[in-house]
Amino acid sequence: INFNGTNSFLSQFKDETSAELGKLSAAQFMQVWEHLDEDGNGYIEGSELDGFLKEFITTVNDDGSVKCSFTDTELEDLKTKFLEAYDDNKDGKIEIRELAQLLPMEENFLLLFRFDNPLDSSVEFMKIWKTYDTDHSGYIEADDLKSFLRDILKNASK
Repeated sequence: INFNGTNSFLSQFKDETSAELGKLSAAQFMQVWEHLDEDGNGYIEGSELDGFLKEFITTVNDDGSVKCSFTDTELEDLKTKFLEAYDDNKDGKIEIRELAQLLPMEENFLLLFRFDNPLDSSVEFMKIWKTYDTDHSGYIEADDLKSFLRDILKNASK
């Protein structure tokens, strides 16, 4: 995906040489998620999804300029196709794990976490993440990690 010429939130993560979206670290992925999930409900839906699609999908005109506006019909068609491709559970919303499949990442920490610790939803993951990311930095710091490991060991001994 080429972001050359755009000034979107996602453009800050582009590779300078190729103008394509670079691989995101876990912290950058969380920045993107928090930017997109404006109401904090754990899903990208409605106007959030419209905004994401406008930001994420850019089309280049014949003269090389970037097309940043869409008709309502184009946007609805795009949303339908996007949801068909990425909305795994067909609920009309994008969860954090569905976005993780779409964005290039250095490591798919969500997938690793999911296989080791099955969760019912991305909302549950975000609640757990926020519990241990006490300073809201997007990282699990050493002290946060100690708390996490202590809780895991406590639950394992039950």
